[in-house]
Amino acid sequence: MELNDLIKLLNEGKDINFEEGVKLIHQAQDEAYKITSKINNEYHTPKEIRKLFSELINQEVDDRFRLFPPFYTDFAKNIHVGKNVFINSNCNFQDHGGIYLGDDVLIGHRVVLATLNHDKDPNKRGNIYQKPIIIKNKAWIGAGSIILGGVTIGENAIVGAGSVVIKDVPDNGIVVGTPAKLIKYINQ
Repeated sequence: MELNDLIKLLNEGKDINFEEGVKLIHQAQDEAYKITSKINNEYHTPKEIRKLFSELINQEVDDRFRLFPPFYTDFAKNIHVGKNVFINSNCNFQDHGGIYLGDDVLIGHRVVLATLNHDKDPNKRGNIYQKPIIIKNKAWIGAGSIILGGVTIGENAIVGAGSVVIKDVPDNGIVVGTPAKLIKYINQ
C-alpha cells in the first residue's frame, strides 16, 4: 500500500489494514513532526514558510498563503488548501479524515480542526472514525474555535471566537457558542 492508497481509504471512511496502514501513518507523522519542528522553532520568511508548508502537506500553496507559526498537525498529508488562505498561530489540524480549505479562508489563532472521533460504545472506545472538515471559500473561523469531523462551513460563513462547531454552517451564516448556534446571516 502506498500513501495515496491510504489517504483514499481514509477519505472513503474505510477500515485500514493495521499492519500496512499504521506503518504509513507513522511515517507520515514522523515527517510531519520533522517539518513542523522546522516551521515552529526557527525564523522563516513568508516565502520559506510557504515552501515548508507545501512540503508538509505535499501540495503547492500559492504565493498569497500565510501561516503564523507555531502550527501543529499529526498527519499533514490530508490537508488541502485553496488560494489566499491565512492560518494564524497555534492552530492544530488533525487531518486524517481530510481538511479542505477553500479560497480566501481565514483561520484565527488557536483553532482546532479535529477529523477523528472515538466510538460512543465504551466497549469499542478504542475504535477511531474519521470524517472530513470542509471550509468553503471566504469563510472565517474565529480564534479558539473547534470544528469537529463531518462539518462543512459554508461560503462567507463566520464562526465566532471560542465556538465548538458540531454541525454544518450554512452559506453566509454566523454561528457562535458551545455548541455553535446560528444567530444570523450576513447581509450581502
